[in-house]
Amino acid sequence: MNLDEAQRKKVAEWIAQGLKLSDIQTRLASELGVTMTYMDVRLLVDDLKLTPKDAERPKPSHSALTATATPSPAGSPAGGEPAAAAGAQPTAPRAAGAGGVSVSVDALAIPGAMVSGKVTFSDGVKAAWHLDQAGRLGLAPKQPGYRPSAADLQQFQMALEVELSKMGM
Repeated sequence: MNLDEAQRKKVAEWIAQGLKLSDIQTRLASELGVTMTYMDVRLLVDDLKLTPKDAERPKPSHSALTATATPSPAGSPAGGEPAAAAGAQPTAPRAAGAGGVSVSVDALAIPGAMVSGKVTFSDGVKAAWHLDQAGRLGLAPKQPGYRPSAADLQQFQMALEVELSKMGM
């Protein structure tokens, strides 16, 4: 759909204000009487050579990145586990979170997994983890019935995200 110059300037103002494309779509209909699909709005913004502003998102990875620079206070051994002797050596240095959660990635993933590794939680309990073909995360603690704290799980997920991003995943 073709817009006149005044309507194009209005869309440019809305982009400058930081409105999302869905908000622009709504305003086009309500204020200018122009009905467009979301895809039409995307194409319009692209044709006008405008770039929508991304909303500021909290960056949990940043805190995990700064925490990975410090070694684990528990001093978790990297090669003392039986799985490490069987060829599952970490491909990257262990990532230690603020609570002492450390993550390693196996050089060879376990069968049925895209990637696997080991985690040591802040209370010293170790577990194996894997990411399957469907993107589901599995956790197998060595201590039967163990459930890590919510804070440990969050730190584990952030450290795992950092390790996987280093691998291009």
